[in-house]
Amino acid sequence: MQSQDRQDNGKPLDQSQFNQTAAAEELTARTHAERAPDGQVFGEVESDTTPSNTVSNKYIPEFFKPLRWGIDSLYLSFGGELYPDQETKLIDLKRLAQAEHIKEQSLAQLELAGHVFEVKDKGAKFFPYILEDNCYRIQLSRATSKSMPMAYVKISSEYLTHQPVEVIIDDLRAVLVCLGNIDYTPKVSRIDLFVDFVSSYSMESWDRHAWITRAQTINQYAVSGEFSGWSIGMGSEAMIGRLYNKVLEIVASNKAYLVPLWTEAGWVPEQDGQVWRLEFEFKRDILSQFDIQPLYLTLGNLNGLWSYATTEWLKLTQPNPDDQNRARWPIHPLWQSLASVDFETNGGPLSRKFSPERIPSDRRLFDHGFSVLSSYMAREKITDIYQGWEALGAALYQYLNNRAMNDGAYFDSYVQEKVAAKARRFNSILNKLGTDDGLGDADEYRKQSDGE
Repeated sequence: MQSQDRQDNGKPLDQSQFNQTAAAEELTARTHAERAPDGQVFGEVESDTTPSNTVSNKYIPEFFKPLRWGIDSLYLSFGGELYPDQETKLIDLKRLAQAEHIKEQSLAQLELAGHVFEVKDKGAKFFPYILEDNCYRIQLSRATSKSMPMAYVKISSEYLTHQPVEVIIDDLRAVLVCLGNIDYTPKVSRIDLFVDFVSSYSMESWDRHAWITRAQTINQYAVSGEFSGWSIGMGSEAMIGRLYNKVLEIVASNKAYLVPLWTEAGWVPEQDGQVWRLEFEFKRDILSQFDIQPLYLTLGNLNGLWSYATTEWLKLTQPNPDDQNRARWPIHPLWQSLASVDFETNGGPLSRKFSPERIPSDRRLFDHGFSVLSSYMAREKITDIYQGWEALGAALYQYLNNRAMNDGAYFDSYVQEKVAAKARRFNSILNKLGTDDGLGDADEYRKQSDGE
């Protein structure tokens, strides 16, 4: 089951990460080595008492091994007021993003505190301006809006694997103070807590009756016939829980940055098998109910949130058919271990490599490039790769030159426009108008384009 609330573009990988990502795609087959039978553990497991928020001294590494835990998603709202001059600039940039010509669209960028943001051509409800890079998706309200927060920000999952939350918030404030007068104490609109782990238990060795929950819905999922996980509370619930195969999700979403972090935490695929994730999504209503919406209160109560999620809102039990009182059913040993993870301890290694750019990985680019080359060589009956490269380059130049002429443009200008459009999307280059345009910046370009 893929996590349903995040979408991150691929990142550039070094060779070791590249190899780990390739291995992850084959992991489903490789990790079906002989394991303990469903519902069994390696060795004796001594039952714990009621789960607490300190790591149990009775958990057995052979049946449960936590790899990483912490915050996976964080959505914040900042009160304040957008500066009028910045709103004027945002209006101009949004118009450029909506322009017909790629050259104008490529200028819809805004550089703030070391970030090169793409300015989106569309807004969201109550938030007409949207900026995005690989760190943040920032939605901004109008300067005249009094009832809405100035900014609603989603911090990317990948950025949260690279820096502590406190460091990220300082960086985010540095961005937002360029745009307006902000309240330095943001409120949390949503926070997702997670534990990545390996276990000898089969996650489909129980049925839905083993779950005791306050939620209304319990769903089971499979991908290509293979069990992929559970979701509890999907829909309009104020909370959502998920227990799912994170390796399968990585293959689908290209979140390869997690693989080296698991490896550094001690994951050995051939021995440990699949990595599973238990995560809970806490929305505004729950945080408001506990009166912990200010960020500093939320961060100070992560253990309390996890405890509520795993001991009150949701439990995994071992059903007893001889006892009709489900409240007396024993807690599953796996759940005892998961509920006992301490969120005040170090949740695992941080990623050493990160870029605010949303650039595609080598693998994604070169797989596509080689597919084009091999297809062209097969079509043209070429078997020598060097001859193929030369022939493809000449044919590509001819094709693009004809397209440029049909569009009334020079070849070099045509290519530069396409590169600029990609650079805006990837946050990799701050596009500027050439001196031959006679224009100084995006605002002036927009005004002259509109005949002002």
